[in-house]
Amino acid sequence: MSMIIHSLAYIHPDREIQFQHISFAIAKGEKAALVGNNGTGKSTLLQIIAGLLQPSAGDVAFTGSTYFVPQHLGQYDNCSIAEALGIAQELNAYEAILQGDVSAENFTLLNDDWTIEERVQQAFSFWHLQHLSLRQPMHLLSGGEKTKVFLAGIQIHEPEIILLDEPSNHLDADSRELLYDFISKSKATVLLVSHDRTLLNLTDTTLELTKTGVEVFGGNYDFYKTLKDEKLEALEAQLDEKEKTLKQTQQKARALIEQRQKQEVRGKAHGQKQNLPKIVAGNLKSKAEVSTAKTRDIQQEKIQEIGEGLRQIRTQIQAQQVLKIDLRKSDLHQGKILVEAKDINFGYQAALLWALPLSFQIRSGDRIRIEGNNGSGKTTLLQLIMGLLQPSVGAIYRADFNYLYIDQNYSLIDNQLTVFEQTQRLNERQLPEHELKMLLHYHQFPKEVWDRKCEALSGGEKMKLILCCVAIRNHTPDMLIVDEPTNNLDVYSQEVMTQAIRVYEGTLLVISHDQHFINEIGLKQRIILEKLKSFETLGLER
Repeated sequence: MSMIIHSLAYIHPDREIQFQHISFAIAKGEKAALVGNNGTGKSTLLQIIAGLLQPSAGDVAFTGSTYFVPQHLGQYDNCSIAEALGIAQELNAYEAILQGDVSAENFTLLNDDWTIEERVQQAFSFWHLQHLSLRQPMHLLSGGEKTKVFLAGIQIHEPEIILLDEPSNHLDADSRELLYDFISKSKATVLLVSHDRTLLNLTDTTLELTKTGVEVFGGNYDFYKTLKDEKLEALEAQLDEKEKTLKQTQQKARALIEQRQKQEVRGKAHGQKQNLPKIVAGNLKSKAEVSTAKTRDIQQEKIQEIGEGLRQIRTQIQAQQVLKIDLRKSDLHQGKILVEAKDINFGYQAALLWALPLSFQIRSGDRIRIEGNNGSGKTTLLQLIMGLLQPSVGAIYRADFNYLYIDQNYSLIDNQLTVFEQTQRLNERQLPEHELKMLLHYHQFPKEVWDRKCEALSGGEKMKLILCCVAIRNHTPDMLIVDEPTNNLDVYSQEVMTQAIRVYEGTLLVISHDQHFINEIGLKQRIILEKLKSFETLGLER
């Protein structure tokens, strides 16, 4: 075996259990995906395997070297690219030797790795990073460039085990294709955490992580999803059968009690007719009452047992069923011009963003994808459409409409407020407290999280809270604008988001490099921003 995880547990310093009883094995050369809801500890588990965290219990055993590509890279901002990759001393020694410094220290640092420079050049060429210098500070790089630097580190270090935490998050479409190709052809053992369905389907095994263990599925994500759907269907069939059984048992119980009561009445009438002694009549009445009570208790016990089974099945279904949130239809009539841009351009420090000015119309009911590689000005274009920026050149007309903007940082949420305070802030209808709490409960926020600060929520929880607030406002946006909304979501939360957007009937603007998400929500038009030597707008395709 290449990797064996045995009885692993991680408990936070505040004694909150992250997970426990985690055991699984990954064979040499196997590609495995780790899935699970936000908050189950997927990133924590990867960091333990990478040796960056110590488990509270259990152990990790593997053969071969490891390389970890983390999800968050801000901690490397004060490093040069070479330092972040852990090759600065080795490269310095290599260059010193080439310049004639043949000290023992340089040879020790180089450790006979005479191909280091060649591997760096090949790796940077593969990930289209030739424009970067190894001495360049990381903080000057975009999110996509930082990720690709660490992905290039795989080819530089040539590990036997690759650990990837959301590697496609900041990558544009072309870079994602490079990642898919690289993973497909890699001979290394791979364990990855991702929300990217295309990437998840390149794996041989899917590991579902919960707080109490790992369930292993011998196939890719689509295989795993099929089995989960079949399990949900079986649970719903069980629920239906249990509900029928409960109804029949309740009817039978009522019939038996009614029968016993009729027998008591007849017995009492018969005793009076027979003029039985009071003591005998009393004994007969007592026995009848005891018998009736015993029958009632037996039937009640059966009903309670069936009811408990129903509660357990409903709990299992709720854990697996996708939360359904239907955004209401906008009141605007179809085809109304909401935004019209005429020869617009925008400049940062006097340099215009697009080589050619951009002209387009957005009408009520349009479903548009804004496409372009990293740095092509997609988010800037959204800010122009929302009126947060004004064009440096040209004119843009905006009709009177309201919009909801959901970005990957969920900036609509105030992190310093509690969950309940956030709902109160957007309670424009002045709903009573109990109705707010009912809506929170429906959107899967149990009582114990109402006083939790929003900053402690996962990406998926923040997204569901935004959709809950939309329901509280009872104010469906005329335009829904989403900017890389799936980047920080687990696959379950993605399904919630996808389902809500799919049925939304207002105007939709989307920036996303997630092709599965794009396919699912049914976009019909595109605004394409091409980055050539400079930026070139190809316009709106209908």
